[in-house]
Amino acid sequence: MANKIVLISDDSDFFEFIKLKLELRKSDKLFAFKFDDVPANLVFLENALLIINSEGEKEKTLDLLKLFHGTPIIVVAYNDDEIYKRKCYRAGAFDFVSLLTTDTEFRARILPALNIASLIEKNLQYRKILVKNKIISDNNEVYIDYEKVIDLTLDEIKNSGRNAVFMAIEPDKKGKFLIKPNYIETVLLANIRKNDILMNYAPDKYYLLMLDTNKESAKKLWENISSKFSQKIYAGIVSVKNQTGIQLINTALNKLHEAMHSSSGDIEYCMNLNSSDEISPYNNFKLYRKEFKQKMEKIISPVFYSIRQKYTNKLAGVKFEVANCDGYGEMNVTGKHYSSSFRISSPGFSKIHIDISLKTDSGKIDSKRITFEPDEMEAGLLTDLLEQFMSEIKNQGGL
Repeated sequence: MANKIVLISDDSDFFEFIKLKLELRKSDKLFAFKFDDVPANLVFLENALLIINSEGEKEKTLDLLKLFHGTPIIVVAYNDDEIYKRKCYRAGAFDFVSLLTTDTEFRARILPALNIASLIEKNLQYRKILVKNKIISDNNEVYIDYEKVIDLTLDEIKNSGRNAVFMAIEPDKKGKFLIKPNYIETVLLANIRKNDILMNYAPDKYYLLMLDTNKESAKKLWENISSKFSQKIYAGIVSVKNQTGIQLINTALNKLHEAMHSSSGDIEYCMNLNSSDEISPYNNFKLYRKEFKQKMEKIISPVFYSIRQKYTNKLAGVKFEVANCDGYGEMNVTGKHYSSSFRISSPGFSKIHIDISLKTDSGKIDSKRITFEPDEMEAGLLTDLLEQFMSEIKNQGGL
């Protein structure tokens, strides 16, 4: 693949100086711009290696580093100013070189940056194909009907008897703001096979269905992938057995949140949901009821409140109603042309059901049920399900 390199400097002599160091191939593409020309030429900076001359333009260089955070950028300075070097690295510089850096060392140090730019280019190509085939939405945020994609693949796995693993992936909630948009899937796509299925079900959150593999192989692959991030990335891994798509999703999300909240941050695994060696600790009605009441007080009600506060401030004309009683909790969202319900109930207090429904003025009704063991209900999992619920309403034109 041809390299795309962009030089940025207000000194024309710098362009000639760097060209001699680069040893470009015929297929490589080289562009050169002054600082003030950058806004009009952003298309050339996409998925490119940027080499910036910071001499006399230190503040502009720092501004560009912050603007293109995640893009591989090498800063060139005329001396090894340690304080300025640290500022550049904090702002997102990939590397920092000076005029004293030898040609050989310079070429060796740009190779990793060129590799990152190549990954970004590869990711953009994948995404264009996915959009063209209507697999993901135009804004590249979420899979279109990923549940259908999963269900169809599970049918294929069941009929063929192939091994498979399902993963739920998410970055650390604080660290994700330091990761450039689309970079996570860039790394994932570069490390998985063509027949593996990657699904972006919410911003910064992914499902990965890997065929012809097992948990141990998936663990080794994940250790390799996660090592490529400076921020913490978590995964919940599930062996595909006889589960439905909803069961796989729910279990993987549960294991993901266990990993995110464990002290070690280790990857958590899930065995077959029907495994005979899983023994429920809920052995009597009183205990069932007590446990559900605790879930209501510590998890369900606070999460309902959080989601209601988040969207009440953003959505005009939308009404939220929350009801909590013995054995169930419910959030109703009503707009001008639709009404929707997210109801959590525990009949007999031994299982937890989530019933989701959406009804429009045209008479269209969509509904589904998700079932959990009581100990699978966690705040992070419930938050994800409610965010998906709000997203589905939005996709139906309700918001």
